[in-house]
Amino acid sequence: MIGDAPAIRSARAEDADAVTGVLARAFQDDPVISWLFPDEEARRTKSGRFFRLRFKQFLPQGEVYTTADHAGAAIWAVPGQWHLPALATLQMIAVLAPAVGPRGPRAIQGLMRVDGAHPSEPHYYLAVLGTEPDLQGRGIGSALLGPVLESCDRDEVPAYLESSKERNIAFYARHGFRVTREMRLPKGPPVWLMWRDPRP
Repeated sequence: MIGDAPAIRSARAEDADAVTGVLARAFQDDPVISWLFPDEEARRTKSGRFFRLRFKQFLPQGEVYTTADHAGAAIWAVPGQWHLPALATLQMIAVLAPAVGPRGPRAIQGLMRVDGAHPSEPHYYLAVLGTEPDLQGRGIGSALLGPVLESCDRDEVPAYLESSKERNIAFYARHGFRVTREMRLPKGPPVWLMWRDPRP
């Protein structure tokens, strides 16, 4: 219900299908996902493979959250663990290459550019946050951020994310994030890098 804080819980391996689905729907109109997968009809299937991989890669770190009805999901990396090992990077390339076709080199170049701008200071990294499109504005996204941001403030650890939608900057700003840089993907949309210092 509107006004009630959604109940958030840690995601489990059996949530993979539901989390993949809600994230694919949430990002259907996202500029970066649209840049990666221009074919609107195939986008949800292709992006779903990408989100499934991210879910499986970060789930073992224990900071992936969803709701009882899978109305949204947040995928975080813990400090020092955002940069995945070589095998995981190869898995990412294996998923992206056939999905983007001849645009593959440009896509990989763009993602590597974003990775290269990642801060070196220890921090929690919000890799993905999304909610059902028709449920946005009901506090689900804020609730999904809650567990990790509470840890950030308690343990005095910063947080970092890349916003792929300009309209989301204000949402993240309400939670303490600020834009540190704007960068543009190769022949693609801008991405806003955002940092959050822990709150006292």
